[in-house]
Formats: sequence, structure tokens, C-alpha cells
Amino acid sequence: MATKSQTWSMFTVITALAVQLCIGVKPCVIWSSTGPVVQRGSTFKVYCTFNCKCKYSMCSDQPPTLQSHQMFNYTTTYLNVVNITTDSTHSCLCDCSPEPSPDPCGMDISVGYLPDRPKNISCLKNVLNNGSGLVNCTWNSGRHTYLRTTAELRVTTVSENHTGRPLSYKASSKGTDFPSASFSVDSSVQNISVEIHAHNALGTAVSASINYSLSDIVIPSTPVLGQPECSSRQCVIKVEQSVKTPHLEIQYRTEQQTWTTNPDSEMQFQSISSLEPYRLYHFRARSRFSSGLWSQWSANVSSWTQEEAPAKELDVWYAESASDSNSLKVYWKDTDISIARGKILEYIVSVNNSKSIFITNMTAQDRNCVVQSCPNCEVTVCARNSKGLSPPARITTCRMRAEPPQDVQVMTNNHSVTISWSKPETALLPAAYVVEWYPEGHKLEELRWDKLSRNDYHAVITGVNPFECYEGAVYVLYNDRSMIRTRFTGVYTMESAPVSGPSVKETVEGDTVKVTWTELPRGQRGGCITEYTIYLENSSGRQETYKTSENKRKYIIESLSPSGYSLWMTASTAKGEGPAGQKVKIFIQQDNQLHLILVCAVVFITMVFLLCLCQSSAVKQRFWVYFQCLMLDVVPDPANSKWAKECTQVKGKMNLPLQLSDSSFTEEDEPILVDVEELPKQICDISAPTNVSSQLPETQPATLLYPLTTYIKSFSHDSDSSDQTHTSLETNTTIDYISSHGLGNMDEEDQEEEEKMEEEEEFVEVLGFLPSHNAFMEPLMFGGKLTLDAVKIDCSSFFENS
Repeated sequence: MATKSQTWSMFTVITALAVQLCIGVKPCVIWSSTGPVVQRGSTFKVYCTFNCKCKYSMCSDQPPTLQSHQMFNYTTTYLNVVNITTDSTHSCLCDCSPEPSPDPCGMDISVGYLPDRPKNISCLKNVLNNGSGLVNCTWNSGRHTYLRTTAELRVTTVSENHTGRPLSYKASSKGTDFPSASFSVDSSVQNISVEIHAHNALGTAVSASINYSLSDIVIPSTPVLGQPECSSRQCVIKVEQSVKTPHLEIQYRTEQQTWTTNPDSEMQFQSISSLEPYRLYHFRARSRFSSGLWSQWSANVSSWTQEEAPAKELDVWYAESASDSNSLKVYWKDTDISIARGKILEYIVSVNNSKSIFITNMTAQDRNCVVQSCPNCEVTVCARNSKGLSPPARITTCRMRAEPPQDVQVMTNNHSVTISWSKPETALLPAAYVVEWYPEGHKLEELRWDKLSRNDYHAVITGVNPFECYEGAVYVLYNDRSMIRTRFTGVYTMESAPVSGPSVKETVEGDTVKVTWTELPRGQRGGCITEYTIYLENSSGRQETYKTSENKRKYIIESLSPSGYSLWMTASTAKGEGPAGQKVKIFIQQDNQLHLILVCAVVFITMVFLLCLCQSSAVKQRFWVYFQCLMLDVVPDPANSKWAKECTQVKGKMNLPLQLSDSSFTEEDEPILVDVEELPKQICDISAPTNVSSQLPETQPATLLYPLTTYIKSFSHDSDSSDQTHTSLETNTTIDYISSHGLGNMDEEDQEEEEKMEEEEEFVEVLGFLPSHNAFMEPLMFGGKLTLDAVKIDCSSFFENS
């Protein structure tokens, strides 16, 4: 059969070639041994027959690629094509160089599959308003043919007493492997028989014949739902149908729930009850005739139910502030929608102290509040939505002396912590238990709790961060608003050694060092810190360690020797000691305070000793003698006194008024004249004194009040300041002294005899008479109105006399 087909093809080609040669259109003819359409994976030959005397060649694909061909005869060549999988193009060429080459000839080869036999045929009848129906059939066409394929639906109808002729309906594939075809039937048709014919260039496939009873495949149209009208517990939905059916099914659900079916009904308005307040519900519906199939589900419609006042009290707890014993931080959890029953607008926190109520309004986003508390205060928290308030949740703060939860145990794994306990041994029946937990040191910021019933004796804590230390407590609550707790600490799921050391701050006071430090950051602790270690190393490399508990933040090191030290710290967990923190340098210096005290004591004792010595007149005399020369510059010059100036005006004589101590001497008496003789200067020469006669009244007794010396005293009622000049008027002439008590006359011989007899007393009298700024000298006192204008002392006479 194949040979006959090939021979016929050759005949056709030769005939076509002969026709073309006659009209001179093409230089060649190309054809395939299997035709222009082949199945995928086929092997065949492509032939070219030429009518030119040129060089022959064959090409494939686009752009043309020269192929290795074979000669069938002197005018025909062929090309073997093996296992073809895609569409291809072949061409034949004549190369007549140097003459122009004629146009090539070519052909396209299409590759595909035969149609598969259609299967899974399904037909449904949709009832129209007039009772007639529209039957729609679909089927599975099988694999893709890669060729243009058509399908036909052939239907044979059967009435009560009549069988119709087969009718064909063209199928529509719509680019899918499930084509379909529809046809109408009247109400008299009871049964139908259908089959599918699929065809392409490679062949035809026919499905099996399927018989249907229209009563079994009848299906109503999809219902249409109106917008629901809802209260807090019920929604009413209007259902529209083109053909009324005896069966109507409506389903509803929330976002987190599965579909719930409302009881079957055929009413146009469907009422759905037993809904929850403030929920978003979705609804859908379908219908069915007494026989046949359910319709498709309608499109979903959605609506919110209305709000109601919150049904239950909030889940509340509290924490006491460590810095303020009169304040509480009250916490509450997010309200579940089943409890809130609406959108929470605010939270109301009340503090009732039996005399007044303090109310604090918090926003819907707040989850805690700090309030002032007192021993007899009642703290309540309420939630409010548009319909009202929730029942008040009361805070229990009263502690009682009762048995706490017994045998509190903590068991951990890598993801959770289990807290278990035993019922307290008390006559009171517990009302509830509360388990609280929080990261160590962060109770106010990250407090979490779980409230359990009286019959629960364990709690599973989840959401615990690894490598972090937790602590908490188990509370037992009683109906009389009292409670008691048992604490637990050092809870962790995973642990490692700390990843860093504490930061140290030191304060040096003498030989004592006060060390303070801060907690490690939470991410660097590795779990629960068990202890801190302080390392102290002196300049010679000797190291001392000091350990302290995990809850300390200060340590004092005493009695350190003067030296330079290096100080650092480490933290430890149950898994080991962490690395050292930053080292700090400290220096302990020699204590100079004792040395200063000793110096002050020695100076004080010396001063006291000197003061005691200065009370002796002999010590004062010697002191004045040895230090008088150092005070020459501050002694006034007698030459600048008024008396000295008058002496220069009246040479050799001077008027000197005297006030005598005798009561008979008055201001009206004649002044006493004293003759003064000027002699040549002889500084500090007391070995040859010169006589100066004094004319005194003979009636007055001659009494010498002061011993003879080589200095001069001058008295005046109006003397100039002794600080104006320091010019010396020096003489070794012995002058009689003038006193406010009277004048004494003394001969020169008597004065010399007096000097010899009172040699030792002379210095003491000088110290008592001469003025000085020395604190050890006694003040100079004169009776009457006499004034000392100036004094100048020649200290050399003291040394000579002595």
C-alpha cells in the first residue's frame, strides 16, 4: 500500500513538472514522501526534481541551511529527515553561475498528532422560563495535537414516541483542552444520545455514545443574592431566581470559620439567625429542582452584624512601681472580638478610695495605665464601645498571710517553659491562679501574665526569647480579694557564657576604691548572670580577685597599698565566665594627711613654747637687744620733731614748757628755759660724756626718773609725725630727762654713779620706755598732756654699756 502511494506521488510530481516545463514557470519541483503534514517523530524523504543543467543543492530551516543530499537519478535529489519534532521548511536551488540562478522552490512541513478519542463527556440541562431547556455538553479532548483540530457534537433526541435524526453542533474549544457545545431542547424531549467527532489533517477520532435522561441532568440557574440587612444576631437576605425551585440552600461564615449551612427553605427572603455581634459574615446560595443537580454557588455577599455592649470583664493585672510605693501600673490584654462585641472606643480606669473616685480615660490603643493607689482603694478597668461598658475588672492587691502555692517547679526546653505547682494547704478555696513572667529587670516594660482557673496547676509559657533570663511568680487569688505569691527566678530556654564584660567606673578615696558597674545589655548576657568577678592587678603583676552576687552593682576594696593598679570585671552564667570588660587604671598615693597633722602639731607646740618664753622679762630684754638693730629703719628721727626745729631757730637755747606733777605748778607759771650746747658729732661714743648744765628752779627737788643713756627724748604739745623723716641728730651729750611729773636735777658725777649701780636694770627700763610695734613690749604711758614726737635710738651704746 505504501509503495502504491509513493508511486502515485511520483506520478503526480512528474506530471506537475511536465506542466511547469511547458509553461516555463519553475526550474524544479519539491515534494515529501509523506505529504506536507506528518506526525511527530516521523522519518521521511524530501525530493527535488530539476529541469535545469546547473549544480543542484537542497536547504532546510530558516534562514536556509545547506544540507547533504543524495541523487535519486540525474534530475532528482532527495534528503532524509529523521525523527522530526517541529515544523520545518525545505528548499531546492539551482546554481547556474555565471548565468543568473533561477528562483528556488520550497515547501513547509507541519508536525503534530492525531486527535485523541474524546472522553469525560458531561451534559447539563438549564431550564428556561418557558419550560424548555438548554443542554450544554463538555468533554476532555486529550493531548494537544499542534495542528488545527475541529470537533463536532452529534446529538440524537428521544421523545415519548419519537426518535429524532442525529444533529451536529460545532464545538468551541476557547483555547482549552475542554471544548463544549450547546443545543436547545423542548419540554417534550426526555432522553438524548451524544457523541463527539474530532478531526485534523492526520485523521479523525470518535468518542463513545453517551445516553442521558434530561430529568437527571436538569440544573436550575444560579441564584442572585441581595445585600443582607443585619442586626446584632440576625441577617435577612433576599434571593432572586429566574425559575423558582423547591430547594434553596444558604451558607455563611466569617473569615476564620468554615461554611455553615442554614436550614433548607424555599422562601424568597431568607433569615439567618444565631450570629455573633460585630462580625463580618459572608453569604452564598444555590438551588435545586425536585430531581436533577444543584445549581452553581452564587457570588458571595458580605455584611457586618451590629454591636452589643462587651459581655465579659477584661483580663487585667498590675505591677507595683519600685520607685513609688503609692502607684500601680495597671495592664489589660487585647479584647477578643467575641468579648468586645464591637469596636472599643476607650478604656476607663477608676480608683475608688471610699471617699472619692478618680477616673482616667485611656485610648483604644493603650494597654496600661499608672494610677495612685492606697491600702483600701479599689481599682477597676472597663472597656467601652458604642453600645455600652463591659463589666468592671477589679485589681486584687491585698496580701494575706496564707499558704502560697506549693512546690513551684520550672521545666524548660528550647522553645517553651512549663511552670507547675501544688494546691496551697489552706482552708480557703482558691478562686484562680495567675502566673506572671518578664525579662529580668524589665517588669514594668514587658510584663506578661496568664490567668488560670482554680483547677489548673500548670502553665505553659511560649514566646520566650532564647539566651535571656526571665523571672516571675505564681499568685493564688481568693474570693475575699486577697492573694499570696511564690516567686521564681533564673528561667531561660537556652544559655551561653556572656559575650562581653561589664563597664566599670571607679572612685578612689585614699587607700579605698569604690567600684560600680552597670548591667550588661540584654543581648550580651547569654542567659542568667550568676556572679560578677572583679580583677585587681598591681604594678608588679600580683592579681587579686573579688566575687560578688549577680544583684550587686557596687563593691568597695579597702586597705590598698600605694601603687598603680589595673582593674577589670567579668560576668558569669551557668555556662561559664565571659570575657573581660574594659580595663581601667587607678593609682593609690601615699596618705599625706597624717604628715600634715604632725607638722601642724609641731608648729603649734613651738608657738605655745615661744609664747610661754616671752612671758619672761629677761627673755624679752634679750630678744629686744638682738633684734633692735633690725628695726632701725622704722625708728622716728628726733631731728624732725618740733622741739628740734625750735632748737635750730634759737641756737643754744630752747623754750621747753613743762607740766609738773606738783599741784602748785600751773599754766600761768613762767616756762623753764633749758640751755643746749651744740657739740661735734661723735656717733655711739659714750665713753667721754659732755656736761650740759640745766637751769632748773631751785625750789623743786632734783629727782632723776630714768637712768642716764645716750639717746634723746623730746616732748611737745604739737609735734609733727615721726614718719616724715629719718635723719639722725646724734650726740654723746648726756641730757636730763623731762617728765610730766616734774624735773629732776642731777650732777654729772651722780649720773655716772647711778649708771654703775644700776647697770643690769638699765636695759629693762629702756624696753619699758621706748615705743615699739613688738607685741612683747608693754605700751608707753605718760601722765598729763606730754607728747612724744619722735625717738631715735643709737643701739651701739647698749653693747658698750653691757
